[in-house]
Amino acid sequence: MPRKRIFLFLLVFLNCFVNSAIGQTEPISEAKIDKLIKKALADFRESNFEKSLITSRAALNGATNSKNPTLISRSYNIIAANYNELLEVDKAIFFYNKSLYYANKTKNDSIKYNLYNNLGNMYCFEKKQFEKGIQYYKKSIVYGLKIKDLSQVYFSNVNIVWAYFDIKKYEEGYPYLKYVNENKEKYGDELTEIVVNMFNGIYHNFRNEDNLADAFFAKAIKAGKGNTQKSDLAFAHLEYSRFLTKKNRLKEAYENLSMYTKLTDELYNDEKIKKATVAGFNLELDEYKRQIDKVENEKVEQYHSLKKSKIIVILFVLISLILLFLIITLIKNIRLKKKHNLELLKAKEIAEEASLLKTQFISTISHELRTPLYGVVGITNMLLDEHKELSRSEHLSALKFSARYLLSLVNDILQINKIEENKVVLENLTFNISDEIIVIKNSLSFLSQKNNNKINIDIDDKIPEYLIGDKLRLAQILMNLVSNALKFTKNGEVDIVVKLDRIDGKFYFLDFLIKDNGVGIAAVDQNKIFEKFVQVGRKDEDYQGTGLGLSIVKRLLGLFGSTISVESDLGKGTAFSFKVPFEHDPQKTKKIIEEIEVDLTSNEIYKILIVEDNLINQLVTKKIIEKNNYICSVVDDGFGALKILETEEFDLILMDINMPLMNGFETTKRIRLLGIKTPIVALTAFDKDEITDEAISSGINDIIVKPFEPVKLFKILNYLINEAKNVG
Repeated sequence: MPRKRIFLFLLVFLNCFVNSAIGQTEPISEAKIDKLIKKALADFRESNFEKSLITSRAALNGATNSKNPTLISRSYNIIAANYNELLEVDKAIFFYNKSLYYANKTKNDSIKYNLYNNLGNMYCFEKKQFEKGIQYYKKSIVYGLKIKDLSQVYFSNVNIVWAYFDIKKYEEGYPYLKYVNENKEKYGDELTEIVVNMFNGIYHNFRNEDNLADAFFAKAIKAGKGNTQKSDLAFAHLEYSRFLTKKNRLKEAYENLSMYTKLTDELYNDEKIKKATVAGFNLELDEYKRQIDKVENEKVEQYHSLKKSKIIVILFVLISLILLFLIITLIKNIRLKKKHNLELLKAKEIAEEASLLKTQFISTISHELRTPLYGVVGITNMLLDEHKELSRSEHLSALKFSARYLLSLVNDILQINKIEENKVVLENLTFNISDEIIVIKNSLSFLSQKNNNKINIDIDDKIPEYLIGDKLRLAQILMNLVSNALKFTKNGEVDIVVKLDRIDGKFYFLDFLIKDNGVGIAAVDQNKIFEKFVQVGRKDEDYQGTGLGLSIVKRLLGLFGSTISVESDLGKGTAFSFKVPFEHDPQKTKKIIEEIEVDLTSNEIYKILIVEDNLINQLVTKKIIEKNNYICSVVDDGFGALKILETEEFDLILMDINMPLMNGFETTKRIRLLGIKTPIVALTAFDKDEITDEAISSGINDIIVKPFEPVKLFKILNYLINEAKNVG
């Protein structure tokens, strides 16, 4: 079915819109912009699309500088109209939406009406997305009623009827057809007379009201005689042919089908010529015209041959009916498939939206927790450095360990999806198993005292003094299991037993057992405890926790290539056991220790600028920097950084990302625009993977996630400073 494309290019409003914007920008500037828009519109109406695009883009630049949303919207509307005529549908839709975005910033309902109508045309008649197009039409009607432009509201109702009837939703389209019928004498014209009668014929055919349908189809075809709307007349013949076929009036049906074919061939030729003209292929167009003449001559001959035999006519009609039946069947199958695909697509969109919300939540919480943890870790280190007498304090050591453990726990809990996707990589660090377990015991002493429990440690003497592996992950596993045992045990004991299971080359397989004599776990619940957010046997506020501990333990052990087993009896206690291999290599251990114990001091005195809005983080970072004999300056935000860089030079800049007024990315971009090539390191609580692309594009040289080890900071700092000096 053809479509009436009633595009509105703000012809009526070009003069009056400018006056409403006066006072926002300079009058001369707006007058020039208005003149450019009128010139672009004139070029468009004369089909000088290239000139129209150039002029409208110049108008758009001026309108953007004047920050006048009305002028911007008008400019985008003309650009979109040009692309529509050039058959670039996606670009046209893009610019219509841009125009609508700025139109919605104004109080001008006329612009909004026009744009919603145009977008309805694009989606219904170009993209075949009828439901979406109908929604745009309905919005345009709302604005049309507000501005009381009832003639244009009438045309929008015609388009809605067309769209609904195209997708066979006759009852949904009927209220709009009723409105059209009631107002056609007042607002209708020759452009709509054919289609309105055709709509009535289609609707009464659907209602099996044959006499009315026949009469309306006849009116539609009569109105089309001598009318320039070939497409409307063609499809009036097609719809009438379908009606006649249904009534078994086959000869008349064939005659109308033949008229449809003739008219559509003419329309096809016109459309082909238009496309060739747009593309500029004049030579191909001449050849195309010659081919059309040839095809037309062949059709005339075929037509005369068909008239000579009634049998051939009957066969042709029968074949047409069979083809029509096959097409209808195919359309039904396609619709069923499309409906199924839409359901799958909707489910996919819901899943993707949920995944995005989860990622955003993880990113936000991760940042908000890492920021205060940076202060806890940093101030603990400062206390240990400034008060050497506290270095042996079990409480302060436990605080430092707990803060570092909490950081590791936060990273793993908030990024548990990365663990599940095996994106967490184990580290190789040297450690003493006895020391690690003693630190765990001390850090949990408050919990054991709370429930009057005793922690017993039994470590096999055959285990080497130093092992190599991810001690932080192991500590997290043990902390979860031991703290869990202490929570569910009162006036009892918790045993931490580590035995050497076997030796395979350089790898020592350790057998861990965490055993308590607490409340125990029912057999029916033992398969549930490793699921996320599951807490079994819990009574109101008896026990605290997230229900993630054992789930994390299971996934972390999966990274080690290990599993965990549980044995438990209600009222008797619980025992968790697992095996983990660690490497024993004295030479490698020595090398790792040497790499850790690096000299962070420098013979040169470097100037470092810290850009950070958090006062505690300022204090911690400054202490770390100045401890290693660097000169350090601190500013609270990006504007402070730009100001101090006007008068001072620095060897390196430490840039926070999440700052008020102007974030770290924007600050870095402005620094680079000033021609300053000083190395910039992002010091942030955001996950590194989330900001790497934006950091690189803004001009940041490297990223360090807070909290961090000073060793890592100064390695990066020294490398970037030396590299910058060598390049210079």
